[in-house]
Amino acid sequence: MRPAPQSASGDGPGLSAAASGLDHLPIFLQLRATPVAVVGGGQVAERKIKLLLRVGAHVTVIAPRLCETLAARAAAGSLTHRAEAFAPEQLEGMRLVIAATDRTEVNAAVSAAARARAIPVNVVDDAGLSSCYFPAIIDRAPLIVAVGSGGQAPVLARWVREQIEALLPATLGSLARFIGERRRRVQRALAPGVRAAFWERIVRGAAATHILMGDAHGARGEFERELHAAQLSGARRIGEVYLIGAGPGDPDLLTLRALQLLQQADVILYDRLVPEAILERARRDARRVFVGKDSTCEPRRTHIDQAQIEELMVRLACSGERVARLKGGDPFVFGRGGEEIHALARHGIPFIIVPGITAALAAAAAAAIPLTQRTIAQSLTFVTGHALDEQTLDWAALARPHQTVVFYMGVAHLEHICARLGAAGAQPILPAALIERATLPGQRVVRGTLASIAALAREARITPPALLLVGEVAALGTEATAAEGPVDLDRHLDNPLVPAEDTSEH
Repeated sequence: MRPAPQSASGDGPGLSAAASGLDHLPIFLQLRATPVAVVGGGQVAERKIKLLLRVGAHVTVIAPRLCETLAARAAAGSLTHRAEAFAPEQLEGMRLVIAATDRTEVNAAVSAAARARAIPVNVVDDAGLSSCYFPAIIDRAPLIVAVGSGGQAPVLARWVREQIEALLPATLGSLARFIGERRRRVQRALAPGVRAAFWERIVRGAAATHILMGDAHGARGEFERELHAAQLSGARRIGEVYLIGAGPGDPDLLTLRALQLLQQADVILYDRLVPEAILERARRDARRVFVGKDSTCEPRRTHIDQAQIEELMVRLACSGERVARLKGGDPFVFGRGGEEIHALARHGIPFIIVPGITAALAAAAAAAIPLTQRTIAQSLTFVTGHALDEQTLDWAALARPHQTVVFYMGVAHLEHICARLGAAGAQPILPAALIERATLPGQRVVRGTLASIAALAREARITPPALLLVGEVAALGTEATAAEGPVDLDRHLDNPLVPAEDTSEH
């Protein structure tokens, strides 16, 4: 058989650097106690030197003069200063060279002298003269992530770094150190064929979660449990549950913690308030299980009650799964999160609670309505509008002026809510607003008064999810989409509870 053709670069059968798109080999250099030369003494050089000193390099700066910061470092003995013009022989014995002057001819001479001596050289902002480049760095030491563009698009590389950095917990370095401190022990305790799976469970499981939350004691306990289980064939492993607030629906409003846990969950339990755009932020291979309870909204899906949801979470976690329970808004604001953590605690299932932006905050912000405002609303009350007949609400307190009352899940009982507030003393002209599908495509805001909002909602065909906001602040904001037109702000702010046509003294 004829041997497969080799590329000139030796990349393998028919594979060239141009075909693979890999122009540079990304490597990490160990520079501790290593001689490095920097030619140039200005602020550009100072930025590179600061990074070199962080990794323990022995830095020699070649420049007639130094900027104030570098002069102070030289005086403190942090670096060596050669106060002279550049000459090629100054590079002898160096392991890395950086040219950071503002003179093109000097930078070119530095590059030529370094290449002649087979020393890697970086010329700041000149890819053609460089044989190596400084990437954009995400520092979670000892874990380092570097993003480079081969000097072609440094601004783009920094932008990519920012995107990645936003997803990586600030405490990720602690997890790397935790693992490093235990590698030898695991090597002694486990056979090579099972170590990778063991470390996978540590990195993606409860031990890592504890470390990232700053709970070293809990992490040590989880590590010992996992190691013991790995040594005992068939040992039972318990997973964990993440109660995650999915916010109002816009995936960009998810917290960083929510995104991180969605990326490590094995199973996603979600309801109808969680849109597809948020589910797309989860791990691609995670199983999705719909657990909505309202059959009127999702008639083609199987619906389960709260007890069944809790039993499912426990069963999945007991089988070793990491379960993300996604809830619209915040888990502890009418999300029944309290019931679920009690069920998990009864069975010894570890759990993590991730707060989310609750609907009242998101809807008010989306409609530019302040929930509180000096002289208008000094208090804020959240009320569930679901199953009102089963609740004992203080309607007189809810009808008081100078406050904001937000009703969750109130569309089905809108007329009842308005009638009860009116009977308790709220004026018919009290401003009210309905915000439908807050932060989502198709968001609508309908404004009116306590007397008109129910009819306006019927006319506009408002459907869940929608939130009712009652109070003088509902007349504020930048949108005016009520069928009856913009609310007269001056009238309401001057005397919010007295009808305009009744101005006589009594």
